[in-house]
Amino acid sequence: MRAAAGIATIVALAFAAVAPAATQPTGFRSPSGNISCLFVPASHDDTGQLLPAQLLCSIERSAYRTTLQDRCLNPNGQVGAGVDWHGFSLGATRQGFVVCSGGILYPNQVKPSYVTLRYGATMRRGEITCRSQRTGVTCHNRSGHGLFVSRETWRVW
Repeated sequence: MRAAAGIATIVALAFAAVAPAATQPTGFRSPSGNISCLFVPASHDDTGQLLPAQLLCSIERSAYRTTLQDRCLNPNGQVGAGVDWHGFSLGATRQGFVVCSGGILYPNQVKPSYVTLRYGATMRRGEITCRSQRTGVTCHNRSGHGLFVSRETWRVW
């Protein structure tokens, strides 16, 4: 496993209103079902602040799950001071990063929809493009930042 810079913590946000159907989060799963990524459209929180669009990826089984969970729960060596590990995120212009969260990261009144992205296929939403391969999922934005997730390793840039 190669831990990358850019570890960040995101705290789940509460949303006041149901997002319109046009902004329903959509995503994909790898053919194995182990990796899933959700394209979350831009929205506003309950204070009216704009939340930028982002990609959220999670993995069911991985060699690094325990290490990242420990890093999220015990940030800076403070035992039990953090929150759970939930996966990875990539925005339209920023570097990918590890997501530590205390809850869901999209409006909880909306049920996301997923499709299976066959190996070798690509899916694009907005500024983010993802490719599913037998070796893992690679996603990147137009700014050149990205993430790679597989059962054995992960990388953000």
